Amino acid sequence: MEWTTILTGAFLIQVLAASLHLATPLVLAALGEIFAERAGVLNLGIEGIMLLSGLSAFAIATNAQSVWLGILAGIATGALLGLFFAFMTVTRRADQIVTGLAFLILSSGAAIYFYRIIFGSRSLLPQIEPLSQLEIPLLKDIPILGPVLFNQTILTHLMLVLVVVCVLVLWRTPFGLRITAVGEYPAAADALGINVIAVRYACLVIGGALMGLAGAYFPLAELGFYSNSMIGGRGFIALALVVFGRWNPLLALAGGLIFGAADALQIRLQLIQSGIPSQLMIALPYILTVLVILVGRARQSPSALTIPYVRE
Repeated sequence: MEWTTILTGAFLIQVLAASLHLATPLVLAALGEIFAERAGVLNLGIEGIMLLSGLSAFAIATNAQSVWLGILAGIATGALLGLFFAFMTVTRRADQIVTGLAFLILSSGAAIYFYRIIFGSRSLLPQIEPLSQLEIPLLKDIPILGPVLFNQTILTHLMLVLVVVCVLVLWRTPFGLRITAVGEYPAAADALGINVIAVRYACLVIGGALMGLAGAYFPLAELGFYSNSMIGGRGFIALALVVFGRWNPLLALAGGLIFGAADALQIRLQLIQSGIPSQLMIALPYILTVLVILVGRARQSPSALTIPYVRE
C-alpha cells in the first residue's frame, strides 16, 4: 500500500472536516460537565442523560416530523434530568458518584423500555431525515478552511458559538464568578450572600441541557435513527475532556478535536483497507484519549467537587 496515494490534500481535508463533525457531541457534553464541576458537582451520568435525551429528541422529531422540535425536546429532557440530579445531590445530598452511576445504569433499561412503548417491536427501524450540511456561500469555497468549517451542520456551528459563550460566561460575568466561588469555597460564598444551592441547581440544569443537545445530535444530525448503542462510551470521553481541558471550554474543544481526528482517521483507514488490524483502528481514538490525558497536566480540580454543602 502506498501511503503517498492516501495522504493527499483531499484525504486530509476530509479527515479534518469529519473531526469537527465527530467532536461536536463530545464538546457539547463536556461544556455541560464543566458547568457542573466548576460549581462543585460531579455528574457521572452524562451518558445516561445523552441516551434518554436522544430518545426523546428522536421520538418527538418522528411524530411531529420536525427535527427542530426534536432538538428542543432533547434539550428539555436533559434540563429536566439535570434538575432531578440536582435534587438528589444538592437538596438530598446523595453521594454524587453513586447517583451518577445509578443514572447511567437506569437510563439504559429505561431507554429500551420507552423505545418499545413508543415504537413497538418493528422489523425496520424508524428513520428520519437528519440535518443536512449548512453550506455557507463564498465561505465554503475558501481553500482548506472552507470545506472544514463552513460545510457542517448548524449544530456544529452552534457548538463553536457555545464554546465562546461559555468562556465569556465563566470568566467575564458575575454569574461565572459566583460559580467559581461556589465550586472552590462554598462556605465563604454563602457568607458573602451567594445562594450556593441556587447556583448549583442552575449549573446542573444548564449542564443537563447541553448534554441533552449532545444526545439529540446523534439521531438527528448524524444517524437519522435511534439506537441504544449510539452513544458508545462518549459520555465518559466527554468527562475525560473536562479533566484534560482543565475545566476550560477552549481546551476541552481542543481535546474533542483530537478525539474526533483519531475517530475520523480510523473510519477512513478502514474504508480504504489500509491493512492495519480493524480492532486496533477501532481502539485508536480511545487509546489516544488516554494518552492525551496522561500527558496533559491537569490543574487541581475545584476544591469542593463531590462535597455536599451543608449550611451551618
